[in-house]
Order: sequence, then C-alpha cells, then structure tokens
Amino acid sequence: MSSSLKAQSYSFGPFTIPPSTVFYETSLTFAFVNLRPIVPGHVLICPKRPSLLLKDLSSSEYSDLWATVRAVQAVVEESKGAGGSNVAVQDGPEAGQSVEHVHVHVLPRVGGDFERNDDIYEEIEGWGPWKNTNQPKIQVPDDADRSERTLEIMGEEAESYRSKF
Repeated sequence: MSSSLKAQSYSFGPFTIPPSTVFYETSLTFAFVNLRPIVPGHVLICPKRPSLLLKDLSSSEYSDLWATVRAVQAVVEESKGAGGSNVAVQDGPEAGQSVEHVHVHVLPRVGGDFERNDDIYEEIEGWGPWKNTNQPKIQVPDDADRSERTLEIMGEEAESYRSKF
C-alpha cells in the first residue's frame, strides 16, 4: 500500500466511505474502521469492485481479499492487545448480509469481553442497518447439548458434496 490513499471515496454498497476512515488498501481491496463497532477494533475489509457474493469475485479479488484480511487482522489484534479474532462473512441476505457488497468483519477478542463467548454471533447478526424480522431466529443449543452425528451420516453428507466436484 502506498503512504497515501488513492481514492477520493470508496463505495460500500449504497454507502460512500470517506478516505479518512480507510486505513489500508491494495489495488483490489480496502479496509476501513466501522461506524458501529461491536467490539473495539471491529473493522471491515471489502473488494473495491462491488460484488454481492464471494462466488462473484474473480480469483485475484478473492485471493487479495483474504491476504488483506490476514494482514489487517494481525495489525488490529496487536493494536488492541487481542489474543484472537472472530473473522466473519455473511455471504448473502439469507446469511444476514446487511450491505449488498461482499465484506469481511474482523472483530479482535480479549478474554471476558462477552459473558458467553458465542454471544458475539448474536451481536453480528443484529449489527446491520436493518434487521430481518420476517425470519425466525435459529435456536442453537449449547455445545454440551448438541448430539454427535454418526460417521455414516457424516459420510453420506460428504459424498453428496464430493459428487459435485
């Protein structure tokens, strides 16, 4: 990345992102601070070319996006003293995507930031500028309450995917 940002503004779905909020860019990707962060250091990374879904990205865009995520994650974790991060993509409206432009959330995590570690996922789901109230929330039991599947069932599922490649 050059020492000065090149664009006068950046597009993120219908929103214009001012250069003052962008802290890293490549020729294909940019990273910016979040207007409404869930945790301190919650940032977003997205391709410069507006695309709705990950599968819509070219191979170069896809590779560059994830290389940028890795670089940004390391810097943000160090900056915030985090021992890890949640890296999340809501790929499409049914997955909770609130802005119609591929984007990756990096949420640096520190011990004790949520009472239940997985509570962050509810925060991510409700983060966007709108909430989809038409669909019931999926109730996910705690890990201890979920039963394991048999190898046979898992093998059948794997085969159904394997046959598509």
